[in-house]
Amino acid sequence: MRIEQRGVRRVIASLAVVVVAHLASAAPAEPAAEAEIRAALARWTDAFNARRGDEVCDLFAQDLIARYRGAPERGHDRQCRMLRDALADPGRRLHNALVVEEVLVFGDVAIARVVWTQTVRDTATGKETRTVEPGLDVFRREPDGRWRIFRYLAFDEG
Repeated sequence: MRIEQRGVRRVIASLAVVVVAHLASAAPAEPAAEAEIRAALARWTDAFNARRGDEVCDLFAQDLIARYRGAPERGHDRQCRMLRDALADPGRRLHNALVVEEVLVFGDVAIARVVWTQTVRDTATGKETRTVEPGLDVFRREPDGRWRIFRYLAFDEG
């Protein structure tokens, strides 16, 4: 199983590098769009950490396809239900920290390489677990002018 996980990670990382390298060579920098995307990710992190379940879904496009290693694909409704349920659980305290490694913008589409560190604290026992989850978020500028994730791929570092 460990070998399979490393292989999946290598494939994902290689694919991301190839896509990002190809697109980066073809597009000029768009600092305003990059700043908007970074701000959207920061707002999401704040909403998540404050347990504002009504706000956490605003970052995702209606046609979202989310893929996390080992889990089935999730669309917008399933992703939002999962997040809201997790935030509403009084038995766990969740906290996310975000590092945005890179944002590449190509017109109305952008790719962000991110690393989430999630800490989960069991409120009854005080036990904490921490996972580090690198990922690749693909954003699209929506008709309302906001950047939303319409595809993402993530995995834990195991």
